[in-house]
Amino acid sequence: MLVDSMNAPRMDGQAELERTDPGLQIPILIQRQAPPQKSLRETAKASLRKKCSLTPTTLKDAILGFFPVIGWLPKYRFREYIVGDIMSGLVIGVILVPQAIAYSLLAGLKPIYSLYTSFFSNIIYFLMGTSRHVSVGIFSLLCLMVGQVVDRELQLAGFDLNEDVAAAGRNDSNETFPASELPLGGLSPECGKECYAISIATALTFLAGVYQVLMGLFRLGFVSTYLSQPLLDGFATGASLTILTSQVKYLFGIKLPRYQGYGMFLATWVNMIRNITQANVCDVLTSAVCLTVLITAKELTERYKKKLRVPLPTELVVIVTATLVSHFGKLHERYGSSISGDIPTGFIPPQAPSFGLMHRVALDAVPIAVIGFAFTVSLSEMFAKNYGYTIRANQEMFAVGFCNIIPSFFHCYTTSAALSKTLVKTSTGCHTQVSSVVSAAVVLLVLLFLAPLFYSLQKCVLACIIIVSLKGALWKFRDVPRQYRVNKTDALIWCVTMASCALISIEIGLLVGVLFSVFCVVGRTQHPHVALLGQIESTVFYEDNRKYENLLPIPKIRIFRFEAPLYYANKDFFLKSLYKMTGLDPTLEAAKRKKCERGKAPMDGGHVGKGALGELGQADPSCHLVPKQGEFHTIIIDCSSVLFLDTAGIGTLKNVWKDYKAVNVAILLAGCNPSVTESLRRGGYFGNDDSSMKELLFYNVHGAVQFVRSREQVVDSTL
Repeated sequence: MLVDSMNAPRMDGQAELERTDPGLQIPILIQRQAPPQKSLRETAKASLRKKCSLTPTTLKDAILGFFPVIGWLPKYRFREYIVGDIMSGLVIGVILVPQAIAYSLLAGLKPIYSLYTSFFSNIIYFLMGTSRHVSVGIFSLLCLMVGQVVDRELQLAGFDLNEDVAAAGRNDSNETFPASELPLGGLSPECGKECYAISIATALTFLAGVYQVLMGLFRLGFVSTYLSQPLLDGFATGASLTILTSQVKYLFGIKLPRYQGYGMFLATWVNMIRNITQANVCDVLTSAVCLTVLITAKELTERYKKKLRVPLPTELVVIVTATLVSHFGKLHERYGSSISGDIPTGFIPPQAPSFGLMHRVALDAVPIAVIGFAFTVSLSEMFAKNYGYTIRANQEMFAVGFCNIIPSFFHCYTTSAALSKTLVKTSTGCHTQVSSVVSAAVVLLVLLFLAPLFYSLQKCVLACIIIVSLKGALWKFRDVPRQYRVNKTDALIWCVTMASCALISIEIGLLVGVLFSVFCVVGRTQHPHVALLGQIESTVFYEDNRKYENLLPIPKIRIFRFEAPLYYANKDFFLKSLYKMTGLDPTLEAAKRKKCERGKAPMDGGHVGKGALGELGQADPSCHLVPKQGEFHTIIIDCSSVLFLDTAGIGTLKNVWKDYKAVNVAILLAGCNPSVTESLRRGGYFGNDDSSMKELLFYNVHGAVQFVRSREQVVDSTL
């Protein structure tokens, strides 16, 4: 029996926990700690005083917290770390260049902007990040999300999405396009298609960064907890199918505008099939060769990764080779193959994002901010756990937020951590974020000197690089059967999220996945597992009768387990399960007994009424349906799995106790945690002065059974 020490009489300064288990020779004495008696006003004042006080120590801690590099760089183990950091930085830099050029197709922007993004994001995360290993930069999923917003706004502004600026010639990259009379957010009328596209992208990036910083300020990192791993995997796979679909037109050299609206996946494939006769033979052959080389090299690298100190720079080799073949073979001039066009050197002067455009993309920035943060934090936590250090989730939010805010002034778009590059980074000896500086130096070299050399690079080659990079996400289809065997609900979440992202849209798919995950959690609590328990022989433990054999039934006692919180959404299921498992609905039982009692009254007077006997002299069948009084007299509810109670839950338990008492069946609670006990106490379950707590609440099921047994012995001795 459990005694609440805050309200029960105290003995020698301690509250008493009594148990009638014969195995215990002495009582257990415990005392609950009294909660701190601080008002909300005092608590708020203390919190503000602690956070807002400005002293040299707090200022130093704030600076070190905001720029973690100040703390770890002076402790850098130069001889131990430098070789691995330089090697991994060079490898990632070599990978970043072709990926940056390729992912510009997804974002609907010029390759130069992808190179800017890769450069600035590495530098800023080096200064502000808390993870030693993640690689922050352009990410295919975010590039696609940015590209969809850019294309939509270009179309609304009156630009033709079919125009291929690069194909016009080397000297036409600065050509302006006359926009429609739609307002362009305060931009100059001379702002052409390329100018408007990067203006949309920077406004979107700035807002996404602001959202991420605000999430950090208000400590909203818990938002990422609603993005479970099956949901993120399903989102990545569905988005990968969308990315694959958007790149197929480049493989065949078919000029199709990016489909706007829902159902892009199906609409694009239908248009592809209808226009397949327009395929460019040169692009088809180039794509076939590049895909064969890239897939073969990727498989060889995967097979012999333990023997290779660094991964093969296949993408860079393919890009260099394809550029040389395209340039000297004049593939654009002879066969009309689509090429990348001019990539200027140097940096464009910085410019503030267009605040006049931000209202157009404010909602679009929300899923981009959440996805970017979720992937960055999840990867940071995963690699921190693998390598034995910790990260700060809120600081990661600040880091990735400023990786978007600051670069948006330098013509960059949204970034986050990427799994594939992070895996390469760790496999090539990375120890710290010094490797990010090395990667940024490689990108800077391309920006300053080598970028124009990629003028003749075919777009179908870039599409091949993008498609091959999706292998990891697309290969998750093979994990579905195993995941289904492990957890059917997680497999269903993966399938729903993946299908929604691919068939509807990425943003809607993410929303559908989150809502479906929440409904699955709610569904588990609305219809949880319930069981009647039996005793394991010669032990004090009790388990489910339907799942285990050879359990001993407890005479005259039913033990009911409810494996979920008891709240307004599942209280009806609780009652139905309790009535069904015990075989006794107290309200129906009480009604039947009253009916039988009314029928017996005429019999006592010598008359036979239809209430008790039928017209043929037989008793009313309903009276025989009433269970015998001796079947059981006590129900023990195992509350060990009940995490919390709300007002509806408390009321349900009070009504259960009252209804069963009316049919002479006692209700005992066992295994309640302190919060549930406190809720019951505040709800008046134990009476006004908690006087009945000793007889209604027990520390565990066995204690309640022993209490009932002792009461039975007392009753038997008095007879």
